[in-house]
Amino acid sequence: MRDASSPSSQRFETRAIHVGSAPDPVTGAVIPPIYQTSTFAQKAPGQHSGYEYARTGNPTRTAFEACLASLEGLDEGGPGGALAFGSGMAATSTVLQTLSPGDHVILSSDVYGGTYRVVAKVFAGSGITFTAVDLTNLDAVKQAMRPETKLLWVETPTNPLLGVVDIEGAAELAHSAGALCVVDNTFATPYLQRPLSLGADVVVHSATKYLGGHSDLVLGALVTADPELFERARFLQNAVGAVPGPFDCWLAQRGIKTLAVRMRAACAAAFTVAGYLEAHPGVVSVSYPGLPSHPGHELAARQMDDFGGMVAFRPAGGVAAAERLTAATRVFTLAESLGGVESLIELPGVMTHASVVGTDAEVPADLIRLSVGLEHPDDLVADLDQALAAAGRG
Repeated sequence: MRDASSPSSQRFETRAIHVGSAPDPVTGAVIPPIYQTSTFAQKAPGQHSGYEYARTGNPTRTAFEACLASLEGLDEGGPGGALAFGSGMAATSTVLQTLSPGDHVILSSDVYGGTYRVVAKVFAGSGITFTAVDLTNLDAVKQAMRPETKLLWVETPTNPLLGVVDIEGAAELAHSAGALCVVDNTFATPYLQRPLSLGADVVVHSATKYLGGHSDLVLGALVTADPELFERARFLQNAVGAVPGPFDCWLAQRGIKTLAVRMRAACAAAFTVAGYLEAHPGVVSVSYPGLPSHPGHELAARQMDDFGGMVAFRPAGGVAAAERLTAATRVFTLAESLGGVESLIELPGVMTHASVVGTDAEVPADLIRLSVGLEHPDDLVADLDQALAAAGRG
């Protein structure tokens, strides 16, 4: 029988609600307060109660970090932990700041445009080299390894083509070369996939997306069980100062409490939407790991607990049809980002991935990416049906 008093033995939904959210000991408030303060009183010079300045630490941020660490599989009081940042890109940049000039990075040729941009346009200028390859092909990863390779950056499912990368295999390749394996777990969330248990060294999140879940905050995080790497990242968190405010941390923790139920609903709706699109004559191709036709379906079924809420497809008629379709939806909102309760639609080539146009990470110009939200699946299908009809009329 499970020990209900031990967070490490409790199931995901229970930990998401309770870890970091003990009732306030002073007032009994069930929801802990927001510590909206920049500094903390000290008993004497250098003698404080665990907090001295809010860039270095804040109780609201600590609570969010504790909860996320637990959901990614770390034991309370064990090595490593989670660290929160002002955005997903701040978390990404912190990982990259642990590298030195001359180090080599391997990242996916299908990767979030902001990740490619910061590597190619910022860190490459500091002496970091990189190679973009198809990470769904581990032979290609192996061939791209160099003696100076220090980091293998994985997204799975990939953004925006929704390829599936073998995390365990990628981590083994990285470790055999003396490199770290970092996994961006934004699309899957710890509810569906826990990369640390598959051998990854670091997990990165844009908590703006599914963790927050309501399109009302910008926040990032990294999680690692490596105590040395954790201390290095914590030093950078404080020294560089790209930290979130307490209110965003509070919002993110509020969002995490409903992550499980939101992800279950999003996965079910996405499966319905993907099946509809695959059968539609006006659709050329559909990418969703939950479809048996997806080349990574069996791998996704092994390393994920469900297939996520993201769907990508290409309509017949090329770019013009894709532009007409995205402008014609009424329930899906044309906007960047993902993972909120509302369904979003976009053209990555000119929106989230405009920064990779003309590079080896460029995405098809007619690709449409859906973030399937929590509206009724029938309404989502009906909206896409009328939008596809509008796109076909040209």
